[in-house]
Amino acid sequence: MRKIFGGIAAVTLVAALAVPAEDKSAPKGPNEDGTKPALVRIAGEGMLDSHAFQYLTELSDDVGARLTGSPQAHRAVEWGVAKMRAMGLENVHAEQWQLWRGWTRGAAQAELLTPIRRPLHVDAMGWTGSTAAGGADGEVVTVNMFDLDGEMKNMTRFSGKVALVVTRGEPNKSSIQMFAQFGDFLRAAGKVGAIAVIGGQGGGTAAGMNLTHTGILGFDADFAVPVVSMTAEDQGQLERYIARGLGPRVHFNVQNTFSSGPVESANVVGEIRGRENPEQVLVVGGHLDSWDLSEGATDNGMGSSCALGAADAIMRSGMRPRRTIRFVLFTGEEQGLDGSFAYVKQHQAEMANHLGSLILDNGQGPVRSFQLGGRDDLVEAFKPFASALAEIREVKVDDKVEDGTDTLPFSMAGLPGINMDQDSPEYKFTHHSAADALEAVKPDVLAQDATLMALTAYWIADRPERFASPWSAEKTVKMLVGQHEDAMLKAFGLWPKAYADIEKKDAPPN
Repeated sequence: MRKIFGGIAAVTLVAALAVPAEDKSAPKGPNEDGTKPALVRIAGEGMLDSHAFQYLTELSDDVGARLTGSPQAHRAVEWGVAKMRAMGLENVHAEQWQLWRGWTRGAAQAELLTPIRRPLHVDAMGWTGSTAAGGADGEVVTVNMFDLDGEMKNMTRFSGKVALVVTRGEPNKSSIQMFAQFGDFLRAAGKVGAIAVIGGQGGGTAAGMNLTHTGILGFDADFAVPVVSMTAEDQGQLERYIARGLGPRVHFNVQNTFSSGPVESANVVGEIRGRENPEQVLVVGGHLDSWDLSEGATDNGMGSSCALGAADAIMRSGMRPRRTIRFVLFTGEEQGLDGSFAYVKQHQAEMANHLGSLILDNGQGPVRSFQLGGRDDLVEAFKPFASALAEIREVKVDDKVEDGTDTLPFSMAGLPGINMDQDSPEYKFTHHSAADALEAVKPDVLAQDATLMALTAYWIADRPERFASPWSAEKTVKMLVGQHEDAMLKAFGLWPKAYADIEKKDAPPN
């Protein structure tokens, strides 16, 4: 049945691409710019004979979880290199970079001791520390995420206790400011001897279904205090006990390991070289690394398999674009976009010849919009291509910056970091959880997303006019401030000094 569905979808997509344009004065789409014949062939390969789910199955079942810096992550890099070479991409290689510190998950056990006794469901957050050997017992006390200023005035009350992160009243800071300050709280909690902290990324509770959700607590951030994600059901019970004045006591035993220094990682790179302007490059990809509670199928095996499926569909179509499409499987995304930041730094000398990046990393759902990473000047030029997909689905276009994935370093470089946003309502359950397995992905949705990635990449790389060049630093700063991205970048020390100098220069006199 998948082949029949794929055939119907491919025919529909071909018909959509063949719709004649009505407004000859509008920006050119596939019908006017000469790209339609190639796109039709790519659509057929992508939908009638997609290999994307095969790639995801291998990555999920044969490689498994891929925590950056781990042996499994190195195996994933080798797997990615082998796949790119097998499909015939050029210049296939692994580009090395260093992670600031390695981390290995150990045991994470918790038990409610009073007022009743039962196990609690927890998993350690990434790059957090351990309890004493054998664990420790302590009373659970709350810490209000919405008032960390007040909470941190009396840190001694967390000594020998387990801190449960809650949200009460109205927040006195933005969510980004709270998340950054949470790191300060964790460091202070470790210094006063808190047993552990219960609270996922920034203190939010899990989405339910008795799932924990691991993750990092900052950009390249590690903490000595154990920090755990607890299921929403268990955390709710603790909160109710505290509200009743019962003072629950728990036992925690968390054992994780840090490396003594930096560890090696790598991005996987392969190209379809441009036939006319090979020096001009569009980066297409997703992140190969994952968290380690399951297989990493939706985050982001989906994106990695889309990128490989897109490359394979273009290669099998026999079409070669005017400009180079460089497929990159990034690592280190989950630790702070480290692989994509490393890519931009390593390729700084050629960034002026980059057209942008095209990334998929929003779960297991179908693509619903193209977010052009702050480049409002490109929205109208992109809309005719999106309109050509209307018979498959409505795909909107806007200039939003997606700062939670590998698009961000490209947007910071003044390029369109294009995020293929998805409709993934079930992602709240699979995100960084034990449910992030192959069963959460539908093969037909993956094939369609991979085909849309292939079509988008080819259209950008092959259209007669160059799609984009980098903005100046001054224009990029104005865009990032206008999109309110500067607050997050400054909070985590990611705002470049050159951008701070531009802001200072342009600031009105006192």
